Amino acid sequence: MLESLLWGLAASSSLVIGGLVAMRVELDRLLLGLVMAFGAGVLLSAVSFELVEEAFDQSRLLRDVALGLLAGCAAYSLGDLVIDRLGGAERKRIAGRDEEGSPLAIVLGIVLDGIPESVVIGLTILEGGAVSVAMLVAVFLSNLPEAIAATSGLVEGGWRRSRILGLWLGVTAVSGLASLAGYAFLDGASSSAIAVVLAFAGGAILTMLADTMMPEAFAHGGRWAGVLTTFGFATAFAVSAFE
Repeated sequence: MLESLLWGLAASSSLVIGGLVAMRVELDRLLLGLVMAFGAGVLLSAVSFELVEEAFDQSRLLRDVALGLLAGCAAYSLGDLVIDRLGGAERKRIAGRDEEGSPLAIVLGIVLDGIPESVVIGLTILEGGAVSVAMLVAVFLSNLPEAIAATSGLVEGGWRRSRILGLWLGVTAVSGLASLAGYAFLDGASSSAIAVVLAFAGGAILTMLADTMMPEAFAHGGRWAGVLTTFGFATAFAVSAFE
């Protein structure tokens, strides 16, 4: 159980790393867009091969996969709508307009984006006895551009650096606890329940990608965003295949 907490913290530590990089180095928006495109490709691969495919292998029932995907999409969409109305709509915008948003909404939005990924890390340890390297790498790499982009926006929005660092440390802690919960609460669960949870995380992550990461990646990465997305997908697939 402790292992799931530690791996969850390790995967989400890239949020702190990305935040520190963005606070110390002024990165070009084109570069940020390309990095975000790569991270989106990594997560797309993880959703395909580590979540949806694994969900179907668990129960062999399409209804479980469909239920999980739709529930994850609905849950993320509703949560995101509430957070947007509270003032957190710009939490991942590279252009940096976060000074107009609610700090609480921004924090809640970032937590909402990261929880499904973290829960899956704990679940993969429960199922396989060890962490899935492919999922761990996918979460770590995808968190990095998200943190860089969000931090750049928050800095331009006037947030203090200490406040931003505290934000990422807090989100990292919550992500670690979410990983622990994925292990503890699903221990002994049926194959169908695990399949639904895996697919739920996949649906939530796909919706997050379409809603936040990919629009920013293509807005700032230009024509090369598609290339980096494909490269990120191929990299994550290679990790999964070698594992």
